[in-house]
Amino acid sequence: MKLDPTKTALLTLDFQKGIIGSVKGSEGIISNAAKVLEIARKKHFQIVHVGLGFSEGHPEIPDFESPLLRVKQNNLFVKGSSSAEFHSSIVQPNELIVYKQRIGAFSENHLNLLLRARGIDNLVFFGISTSGIVLSTVRRAFDFDYRNTIIKDACFDSDEEVHRVLTEKIFPRQATVLTTEAFIAEQG
Repeated sequence: MKLDPTKTALLTLDFQKGIIGSVKGSEGIISNAAKVLEIARKKHFQIVHVGLGFSEGHPEIPDFESPLLRVKQNNLFVKGSSSAEFHSSIVQPNELIVYKQRIGAFSENHLNLLLRARGIDNLVFFGISTSGIVLSTVRRAFDFDYRNTIIKDACFDSDEEVHRVLTEKIFPRQATVLTTEAFIAEQG
């Protein structure tokens, strides 16, 4: 299915230095992500890079036990810091960046408003990790009535079996799941 570029956004999810550097093996998907971005730029899709971004001191994270407490304790993903930077082969100047403070791409930010204001109906996305931001994003995007495409070989999860089950059994219920090559062939 060829996507209408005026109604399509490509979202990169958590392609930040602090995530790629801490999730062993995730750098292996960067070349596929770059290929998908290349065709998306050529076709003039709206590009949005979504990642973790907190204020200095992490006031968005509670002091009690939470999955993000380690981020606060280690002063990670403060906007403007090196851990919050997007990988250089992924982001280009003048592309939109949206920060989130929880797991999913739509968590505690203006992403949905930004997409709706641009008339976006179709989302193409991939990220680190399949069982984290990708899963949370596809669920919320489906609830928002976006038509979703997930590029499975540009997603990474440290648990290969979880990645397989999600991309083969769960995601197809709410998204079209394609490989990088299949996506490029469809859009090319």
